[in-house]
Parts: sequence; C-alpha cells; structure tokens
Amino acid sequence: MEELLQLHYGHLFEPELLKEINEAGSLREVKEGDKLMEIGQYITAMPLLISGAIKILREDPDGDELLLYFLEKGDTCALTLSFNRGQRKSEIRAIAELDTILVMVPIQKMEEWSSKYKTWRNFIFDSYQNRLKEMLDTLDSIAFMRMDERLLRYLRDKQKLTQSDELNSTHQDIAYELHTSRVVISRLLKKLELEGRINIQRNKIQLLNLD
Repeated sequence: MEELLQLHYGHLFEPELLKEINEAGSLREVKEGDKLMEIGQYITAMPLLISGAIKILREDPDGDELLLYFLEKGDTCALTLSFNRGQRKSEIRAIAELDTILVMVPIQKMEEWSSKYKTWRNFIFDSYQNRLKEMLDTLDSIAFMRMDERLLRYLRDKQKLTQSDELNSTHQDIAYELHTSRVVISRLLKKLELEGRINIQRNKIQLLNLD
C-alpha cells in the first residue's frame, strides 16, 4: 500500500503524512456494482481512490435514485467528514462504478491531520469545493436542461469516466440515475440511435458520436 500511496498521492502529501496514512489506512478492492456506503449508515472511514470510480447517489422518499457525481482516481469525498460530525448518518449511497482500489482512512484521523498537515487541509478543502461544484452542476442540469440534454451529458460523462465507447447499462439503470422513467430514456435513446449517435444493443449501448 505504501508504494501505491507514493505513486498516486506523493505529489500532494509530504512523506510524514503518507507514512501516517499507510499506518492508519486499510487497502480495499471492490468490484463494479459493490456498495461501499448506504444511506442511514454511520460513517467510520473516508476513501482515497487509487484506481477505478465510485458513483454517489441520493434517494427520494419513494426510493428513486439520483446520481450526484463520480469520484475518480486521486479523489476523496470530504462530504463524509461533515456527515460524521455529531455522529449523523450518511445521506448518500456510494457504489463502485468500475472495479476500484481505494484506501479507507479512519474518520477520526481527518481533523487531526487537518490541524497537523497543511497539505491535507488543502486537499480536504479542494474536495469540498469540487464536490459542491458537481452537486450544483447536477442541480443546474435538473432545473435548466431538457432531459435529452441531460442524457447526452450523462453519456459523455460515462464515456470519459470509463474511457470506453461501450456503456454496459440498461435503460432502467440510466433512468434511475437520471431520476426519470424508463419509457422516457428508451424514447430518447432511440432518437439518438436514429441520428446515428449511438447503437443500442442488449444491455449495452455503443457510443458512436456524442459531439
């Protein structure tokens, strides 16, 4: 784990902090689709991503999900720190979007390192800013973008995240993450296929031209 931390976080943190992360953290490997955090769960650790990606979702009272943002290599979710204040329960769900390797850092170390290491404090502050911006982008897309525009943005984001022109998702999967109905997504995907921008296959979508 020490070598992985040095490789992916050595440019951010000083050797002393990397040593503490190595001693306090635990390396974890999760498969695509594995759940890392559930709504209502008490948070005990914060992730530092080594590789892969994690999607962060919210849930409405009817149980429907909304995709908030993705965490990628080099990211963390500093929002988990705010959830832990006062032993509050998580208000988000975290699911591995890809096979992922991460280091889980005990939550009690967060404030200790923030006062001890400027690099860690800056890292957490930047994470807060990035996650807030991504949530505002999601809010803007819901409030100001048509569903066909949101779908295109979603497909582009997935293409960039996975570095692949194949999206292994069903119409229902996409509908859940965009908080709409499968019928609407199926109609819009069919329109994109007729325009030659995608090719719809069974449980798979070939991304051809999303520009």
